[in-house]
Amino acid sequence: MIQGTSSNAGKSVAVTALCRIFAKRGYKVAPFKSQNMSLNSYTTNEDAEIAMAQVLQAEAAGVEPSYNMNPILLKPKEDFISQVIVHGKPAGDMNFYHYQNNFRQEALAAIESSINALKEDYDVIVIEGAGSPAEINMLDKDLANMQIARMADADVILVADIDRGGVFASIAGTFSLLPEEDRNRIKGIIINKFRGNLDILMPGIRQIEEIVGVPVLGVLPYDDDLKLPEEDSASLSEHKYRGDGDVVIGVLRLPRISNFTDIDPLEYEPDVTIKLIEMDDEIGDVDALILPGTRNSVSDLVALKKSGHADKIVELSKKIPVFGICGGYQILGTMIHDEDHQESKHGTVEGLGLLDIETRFGEVEKVITQSNGILTGKGMFKDLEGELVEGYELHEGTSSINNSQALIKIVKGFGNDSKGYDGAVNGLVSGTYLHGIFHNFKFRRTFTDHVRSSKGMEKLGFGTDDFEDMKRSSIERLANIFEENVDMSIIDAKLVDIQR
Repeated sequence: MIQGTSSNAGKSVAVTALCRIFAKRGYKVAPFKSQNMSLNSYTTNEDAEIAMAQVLQAEAAGVEPSYNMNPILLKPKEDFISQVIVHGKPAGDMNFYHYQNNFRQEALAAIESSINALKEDYDVIVIEGAGSPAEINMLDKDLANMQIARMADADVILVADIDRGGVFASIAGTFSLLPEEDRNRIKGIIINKFRGNLDILMPGIRQIEEIVGVPVLGVLPYDDDLKLPEEDSASLSEHKYRGDGDVVIGVLRLPRISNFTDIDPLEYEPDVTIKLIEMDDEIGDVDALILPGTRNSVSDLVALKKSGHADKIVELSKKIPVFGICGGYQILGTMIHDEDHQESKHGTVEGLGLLDIETRFGEVEKVITQSNGILTGKGMFKDLEGELVEGYELHEGTSSINNSQALIKIVKGFGNDSKGYDGAVNGLVSGTYLHGIFHNFKFRRTFTDHVRSSKGMEKLGFGTDDFEDMKRSSIERLANIFEENVDMSIIDAKLVDIQR
């Protein structure tokens, strides 16, 4: 099990690296995170929703992602309420008190059943913790750290982030706050995100080993060239998008932004610069604008209007492409009907009116499905008529098209309202419920080529998908960096013990 001294210490990347390392050695490997709080999620082929981090880790392990790899997913909504996803399906909206005090035993049962299921099918399970194991106000409510290590009888490697400063204090503090039983599970320490001269760090490493009685297995360097999906919006704040190209694509950072990994492939389009636009920023000069997914489209629509961005988006839509994904797609419509306040206290709200669609909440259970369909060839995608696109759906609202044209004819999935079509197009404005739409290379390149052409630039056409190549090479590079800088002997010894 990999635990961290804090959130964003490097647990996810360490698990990803180990999944790849063990898979290359011939083990059948599964990642596991008992409870993940994230708005970046994915639909498995079981039509189950799990966190995107475990999907990447499964990809590193070369296995199909499953809800057993992330049995509990918490998706924050508003006012300290989260949607609780258990084994890939919604179990209800709960506040913190209800979840911790009334739902805890159900959560533990789901976690244990998933661990047992993975044990049946895999040689090695690499478990990821959450936050810090030393939250002393929460030790009796733990569902993600030492409680899980005890349940799985797992040894623990502790990862500490030196980039934030105070790395030795965070290591020593974690050890001092843990009960002895849990301290004894920690068999090694990894210091992450190091920049500088390792010789200067070594005296501190020797001292911390004496203080806690556990070896430092390695120091991982900070590597700006690694490009892997971010786990949550907290890490998005620290993400610096690559590129200084002439094509500027603005992405609105909605207050409850979700599934922002939808944007990642655009970052690797030649000539493209991604501009992440905060709610208090000016939209400025952009050549296209994307409204990404959101966990609460009604509340974020209200926030857009208050910020003044709504009027600016309407103005820009007459000159540049505006594209909405899932909640962002709903916002582009004429109305969002929420009479039962399923989304928020605001109820029914008038949309931006750029697509002639109306969205309603409360008519269906949450749609969780992998989807594909045929492009209708409307709007800027006219040359892609008949092209197959793939994605996944995670939405509670359904949308009916009035005078706009559909973007996709659904082959598999739900789409707008289960009547066979998804998305809508109206001139330069379009949108879809399919997350991952820009992971379809021809769709993405057609979108960016349209912008290039409008700026008098040469279209690139369909060549190599740089994004998929980059992701594969980043996983390999991460695994190599880990093996080069971490003494694997203690971890390998544990595997030998398991085999015996």
